[in-house]
Amino acid sequence: MSDAEWQVTEPLLPLPAWRWGKGGRPEEHCRRTVVDAIRYVVDNGCKWRALPVDFPPHSTVYAFFVRWERAQYVDDLHDTLRDRLRRKAGRDIEPTAAIIDSQSVRAAETVPAGSRGWDAGKKVGGRKRHIAVDTLGLLLVVLVTAASVQDRDGARPLISRLRQLHHRITLAWADGGYAGKLVTWAKERWSITIEVVKRSDDAKGFVVLPRRWVVERSLSWICRRRRCVRDYERLPTHHEAMVKWSMIILMTRRLARGTAHSHTSP
Repeated sequence: MSDAEWQVTEPLLPLPAWRWGKGGRPEEHCRRTVVDAIRYVVDNGCKWRALPVDFPPHSTVYAFFVRWERAQYVDDLHDTLRDRLRRKAGRDIEPTAAIIDSQSVRAAETVPAGSRGWDAGKKVGGRKRHIAVDTLGLLLVVLVTAASVQDRDGARPLISRLRQLHHRITLAWADGGYAGKLVTWAKERWSITIEVVKRSDDAKGFVVLPRRWVVERSLSWICRRRRCVRDYERLPTHHEAMVKWSMIILMTRRLARGTAHSHTSP
């Protein structure tokens, strides 16, 4: 991270237990190097054991990754950064609309058979990540399932989680794969209107579809990080954490631009 990125990130990290008077000894490794190591794995896609020697031991870095994911500290960091970007863009912190989509990714041999499947439509064997983003393309919710799970089936827990976390959302855009009973269920269960944006039958070649292009761009942002191009995680929740870290990298860099500018300007 640059100094500007660290200024954005540091206040949002959880304090060590000893700082709260809960016992334990001070941490041996600098928090900045730990966060840099996690970001290195996410961005470069290497194994934890392949971390360069400049970083803390891989077991320490992985322990922080797992601990922060289980305690939902990653969620808190991600959501705070997203709120700041929305405020910076002149939007309310709480969104009222979302765009949903899914993406199937190939799974490595480290992914257990019980949580992987075959996407017959995309001809991909692995897992599928279902995401919901706001109108800026920032991640709201991510859910990882086997690739064999249909979009409509994966959308139900996704929408449920979305509505529980963001109570003001009443509208969601989606592609034709979400049409049918899901539209009625979302309206009756969560009071969310799903508006299906379909591609015209007369369209040829690549066509930018209203609203849907936003979530497609978000999926490409996530795939900038090599660890998210393919799924290597044994647990689906760990892949969800990798997706959140991918967006954290993007958001800290955006926020750091303004921070660096404000510190250098007279």
